Amino acid sequence: MSSQPAAQTGGTAATGAGLVLAVLAAGQFLMTLDSSVMNVSMAVVANDLGTTISGIQTAITLYTLVMATLMITGGKVGTIIGRRRAFGLGLLVYGAGSLTTAIAPNLPVLLLGWSLLEGIGASLIMPAIVALVAANFPPERRAAAYGLVAAAGAMAVAAGPLIGGAVTTFFSWRYVFAGEVVIVLGILAFLRKVTDVPPVPARVDYVGSLLSVVGLGAFVYGVLQTSEWGWVVPKSGAPQLFGASLSIWLMVLGLLVVLLFLRWEARLVRRGREPLLRPMMLRNRGLVGGLTMFFAQYLVQAGTFFAVPLFLSVVLELNSLQTGLRILPLSVALLVSAAGIPKAWPAANPRRVVRLGLLSVLAGELLLVGGMDPGSSAAVVVIPMVLIGLGLGALASQLGAVTVSSVPDSESAEVGGLQNTGTNLGASLGTALIGSVLLATLTAAVVSGIQDNPAVPASVKSQASTQLVSGVPFISDTQLSQALGDAGVTGSTADAIMQVNQAARLDALRNAFAVTALLTACALFFVGQIPRRAPGSDGSKDADQEEEEEGTEPHEEARGSAPDANEGGAGQRAGRHTRTSLAQAGERRLGEARPSDAAREHP
Repeated sequence: MSSQPAAQTGGTAATGAGLVLAVLAAGQFLMTLDSSVMNVSMAVVANDLGTTISGIQTAITLYTLVMATLMITGGKVGTIIGRRRAFGLGLLVYGAGSLTTAIAPNLPVLLLGWSLLEGIGASLIMPAIVALVAANFPPERRAAAYGLVAAAGAMAVAAGPLIGGAVTTFFSWRYVFAGEVVIVLGILAFLRKVTDVPPVPARVDYVGSLLSVVGLGAFVYGVLQTSEWGWVVPKSGAPQLFGASLSIWLMVLGLLVVLLFLRWEARLVRRGREPLLRPMMLRNRGLVGGLTMFFAQYLVQAGTFFAVPLFLSVVLELNSLQTGLRILPLSVALLVSAAGIPKAWPAANPRRVVRLGLLSVLAGELLLVGGMDPGSSAAVVVIPMVLIGLGLGALASQLGAVTVSSVPDSESAEVGGLQNTGTNLGASLGTALIGSVLLATLTAAVVSGIQDNPAVPASVKSQASTQLVSGVPFISDTQLSQALGDAGVTGSTADAIMQVNQAARLDALRNAFAVTALLTACALFFVGQIPRRAPGSDGSKDADQEEEEEGTEPHEEARGSAPDANEGGAGQRAGRHTRTSLAQAGERRLGEARPSDAAREHP
């Protein structure tokens, strides 16, 4: 099943590989730039469109929702119409959305252009990028290619505030989206240089698509609304059901519908019909390991990019341009790591690289925990940004190749859908979780600080205990001073409240970084699912010896399909090891999904 792409990769690798990689990396950069730009331009955009910050936050939420819910379906559409055609179609839809956003006169038009059209376009583009890298680069070069593509996306996250801040400050936020149209046209001009994968005739599973959209949509929306509604205990004025926050009910509903979706897909396979997703893919150890690490990577990355800008822009009161410059070392380190590791060590042990990457991220997060002290300057984030960038780059250099090489090339678009669903879920949960921890800590610290401070009058303490218990906003000293002046609070009372808020902000940030470090440490427990051999590498160890070291039986791993043997010259080594034959048989079952195998696919 992988012979067609493999034959095509030779020409691409020999001529124009750099151009192909630039086209795909530009697509990934484009997909990630929007959200980071909008995050620093919300106030200006809201004022320009005559709406509120809540309205812009709704647009951001809907954009994330559309992407997360349609990724699996978008991957399947790419399989049916061809990966390059799906990429091009997605670019056209995305470009139309960017143009609509650039000229949007009000919020409804912004929702149409940015949240809907760009979200639909991204759901076609991002799975196709994963499949096109597999089609255009041989296994031994895929780690480097995936690393650079992932680095382009992470750089967009880090550079977005810098770009958005500069363009919004000196020109208009609309130029960012107009510039995206130009980038789309540039990518389309060179798209024919990218080797395509022939389409596979199939029918779209509309019931499965609906179930996946409803299930993933309910879960992601529930997570995104936790900051306003609360996780379990509802916030004041928030919607609730049976005394619990509506967020937890939406998350539970979403998980149940996802379970129903998996059972429906297994039913289709048993009846010999074309599913949207083969549940047996989720029994593939290498694939599940890669998806788990992708989820963890974006969970930690989103939490970090949520908390660090708050420290720089709110605590230190730097502007958007200065904030972006302070985060730039992360982008540089990430690019160096993502591109340098595959080039310097093309046959590096993926498991070891991922483990070292997580340890580097963990070290950076712990340095941030220790750096949140009174009097800290922007310099305190430089070394942590470098360490976190090196770690994220190390993960980026391996995970894309690990997930795709775990299945036949014919399944790469479906893997792209799963991969991007996992990253969106991780990013959504990371932002919501770290945001909740930060605001909860801030509220508790401010309320207790005011209550314990003898310089604060009893009347102010009484007001604080009732008015602040529902949530304290994360605001700068300038904003708080103005608010206190408007409220008539001056003198020693105002000074005491300012000191309480300063200490509470640092405590909240310290806790946020500590939780991010804890999540990174937890991810280390799942690194064992990542294979030891690099895709495209013969490896230095016998497969049976590796299994003995892992403490697993050969038949157990073969039953979950080929974890890491379908790429890297498995065909040339056929007959050398018994386990290779088992892995190839598992691969055939994965691609063909005979009804006899499908009977075991009950989730």
